[in-house]
Amino acid sequence: MTTSLPLGTVSSSMSGQFGTVLIFVLVGFAFAGIALLVARILRPSNPNPNKLTTYECGELPRGSSWIRFNVRFYLIALFFIVFDVETVFLLPWAVVFRQLYPLPGLGSLVLWDMVIFLGILGLGLAYVWVKGDLNWVKKLMERPDEVVSSDGDEEVAAP
Repeated sequence: MTTSLPLGTVSSSMSGQFGTVLIFVLVGFAFAGIALLVARILRPSNPNPNKLTTYECGELPRGSSWIRFNVRFYLIALFFIVFDVETVFLLPWAVVFRQLYPLPGLGSLVLWDMVIFLGILGLGLAYVWVKGDLNWVKKLMERPDEVVSSDGDEEVAAP
């Protein structure tokens, strides 16, 4: 004979816990579906060619979208994200450091922890800078003049 639990109590069995998670997920999907359905019913629908055109920063798109982009766009974005995350960590660290500084030994530990963190990021920035990856126009590597012989083998020309 099973006993029914009063409404609002949490079951301690594993199946009861999975049931709670399942109900939560189903309610989440139902809420999202209802919100999308209400938005579809209430929004105005007036499609025209101008609204259906891809917006490219105020410019009309021309040509194929399957073109090769310079890898610089991705490198600069990646560097921005790395150093942006660094600045995001600085404010919470400063707040915690202010509270921990009067404690003996703990304040200096937190300070040196951040100095090491900033030092590692500074070394990373110096490496990227020396390598030339922060320059928008990068100089191509110089290669020795190569001459291709008639049999297809490469021969290096004498200077």
